Parts: sequence; C-alpha cells; structure tokens
Amino acid sequence: MSPKELLYIEDALGHEKFMQTKCNEEASKLQDAELKSFVEQMATKHQQIYSSLFQLLK
Repeated sequence: MSPKELLYIEDALGHEKFMQTKCNEEASKLQDAELKSFVEQMATKHQQIYSSLFQLLK
C-alpha cells in the first residue's frame, strides 16, 4: 500500500470514528424512539465502515 493510500485510510478512519461518536452523542439526547433508533443504526453503520477500513491495514 502506498503512503498516499495509507493517508487516505487514516483520514477515512478519523471521519468514521467522528461520525460514530457524534451519532451516539446525538442519539442519547433524542426523545423520539423511532428517530433515536435510526441514529443508533447510523452509529452502528459507521462502526462497521470503520472496522472494514481498519481491516485494510492488517
């Protein structure tokens, strides 16, 4: 893997971790159960993407 590709993956990992964190933070503030569930699903999806990207580094 080239250094440029590694930088891209590192950047993408950071974005995915940030989005997961923000989704979890916002979900904890929501009162509407349906909306809260949707945002929690988004957090889970960002975690899955993060894991997939992380696997590229192994």
